[in-house]
Amino acid sequence: MAGNGKKKGIARLLELAGQKRTLLVASAVLSTFSMLVLLVPFLAIYRVLAEFLEHASAPGRIDVALIKRWSFVTVVSLVAGFALMYAGGMASHIAAFRLLYGLRIQLTERLGNLSLGYYDRSSTGKIKKIVEHDVEKIEKFVAHQLPDVVNAAAMAFALIGGMFYLQPWLALACLLPIALGFWAQFSMMMGERSRQALRQYYDAIESISSSSIQYVRGMPSIKIFGQTVHSFRRFYLDMTQYRDFLLRYADDFRHGYVTYRVLLLSLAAFIMPVGVFLLSRDPRNVSFAAVLLLFLALSPGIAVPIFKLNGLASTLGMIAESVRRVDELLDEPELTEPARPRVPTEYTIAFERVGFCYEGTAGERIRALSDVSFVARQGEVTAIVGPSGSGKTTVAELIARFWDTQEGAITIGGADIRDIPVGKLMELLSFVFQDSFLFSDTVYNNIAMGNPGASREEVYRAAQAAQCSEFIEALPQGYETRIGQGGVYLSGGEEQRVSVARALLKNAPILVLDEATAYADPENEHRMQRALRELMRGKTVIMIAHRLRTIRGADNIIALRQGTIAEQGRHDELLRLQGLYAGMWNAYVEASNWRLGERGHSDGADSPNDGGQSRMVD
Repeated sequence: MAGNGKKKGIARLLELAGQKRTLLVASAVLSTFSMLVLLVPFLAIYRVLAEFLEHASAPGRIDVALIKRWSFVTVVSLVAGFALMYAGGMASHIAAFRLLYGLRIQLTERLGNLSLGYYDRSSTGKIKKIVEHDVEKIEKFVAHQLPDVVNAAAMAFALIGGMFYLQPWLALACLLPIALGFWAQFSMMMGERSRQALRQYYDAIESISSSSIQYVRGMPSIKIFGQTVHSFRRFYLDMTQYRDFLLRYADDFRHGYVTYRVLLLSLAAFIMPVGVFLLSRDPRNVSFAAVLLLFLALSPGIAVPIFKLNGLASTLGMIAESVRRVDELLDEPELTEPARPRVPTEYTIAFERVGFCYEGTAGERIRALSDVSFVARQGEVTAIVGPSGSGKTTVAELIARFWDTQEGAITIGGADIRDIPVGKLMELLSFVFQDSFLFSDTVYNNIAMGNPGASREEVYRAAQAAQCSEFIEALPQGYETRIGQGGVYLSGGEEQRVSVARALLKNAPILVLDEATAYADPENEHRMQRALRELMRGKTVIMIAHRLRTIRGADNIIALRQGTIAEQGRHDELLRLQGLYAGMWNAYVEASNWRLGERGHSDGADSPNDGGQSRMVD
């Protein structure tokens, strides 16, 4: 993690910046020079004041040429100062945007190479906040706040140095309230207490981000049951806890902050008594009077860079926390690539005494599979059945290395899947899940994802084979219709058929089906089964089944119970055993024959025992 031997805060940010550090240094140098040049008008004010005071009794003796000269210098310095400031800002913005791009590329690449275990223990809101909110904070700091801090520091040091050069006692009178103000605020806001509060703030933001996503996704249920935000307990509690945290934070630090602001905005009140006292000792000292007037004119200006430097402390804390969270994601272990890669030429899948545990939210290990061994042969259909939570989906996901097994091994064509390059492994597999995910893109592009190099004719043929062409052609722009936000929304069955078309186009040698016809209506289910039979031809097929009639013709049926294989064999063999599968089958038959308002069974016309006419696999 980002704590052991790794730089933190700004040092780590500069490390992440890499080659952009040159731009950051250039921005800092340009900002420093711009602020020094912009201080020239204050020198001009002092020289003009001194000239007026020195000849106050005889205005005709005022050096008009000197005033014109300093006026010209003021205009030139303002133009030059703003030009340098613009150049510094451009350099910092270029560095910031390049850093933003680089960080997001790193994060998205890392997210693409992580196991699904990371997503199980990390909420969508947390990941979204890191990739968007935390990276944006870093970008804004580099683009805007870093140049501001540099020129504020340059201005503060130059002004204070000039004050001490002109009149040390007045400079001390100016520094006293600044020092008191900083002490009043930072005595409360520095240390572990402040860091803990910052972590709580970020955790609260992540919680609200995550629960708000769930709230929006659950809106149909909330509307159906006539509920309000108060009924969505997690979202409501996250909001109230965030509110209470901010109120508590403001209450804890308000006294120090108010004291700090009052003192910094009252510099003239400290300068004036000291100036009057010193001037009373030599009332004719015109030079000192000019210096005093200059100090009074500068006092509001001194507060500006001091306020910016004060903001640096809290900003640095937030940047350090953002960088820490980005590092946490970048440090997440990726799926390892094999040192000696193997590519199978045959696609029989074998589970050899496989055991697997999930990591719970409290760090505990939750057993999902124990001592699972079976063979899914190429050209055959292997069905996996069992009660909810028995480990069916885990078996399918382990084949794709969504997680790595902790015990035993999984092989494809005799090669351990951990020895197959991840990219190549993904080429060997096609998935059709019960809940299909489609991108906010055109229907055509969603299907073409299965094989980006496919021709339009191949895409159309895949859509036709998956029974998609009829509903696609009825869409407003046909295949070019956008799905999702700003476009149309497909039904569950339509989404599933698009997913089948995608798998048909990919034509991978291994096919994993997770209740692929779950959302198909009776009219289209038979046609989809025909398409799937074509898709399955000659492939290694793993079929997760809930509707048992779809797998009666499977070459091997594996019945799981609590993560272990209870029994396996063909449909008729398992029925004769009168075990787990027979019990599930009998329950399925009884549920299929149930009719609204009837106590007994129907005549069995639509029974799963229908002679195999609706079988997916024969």
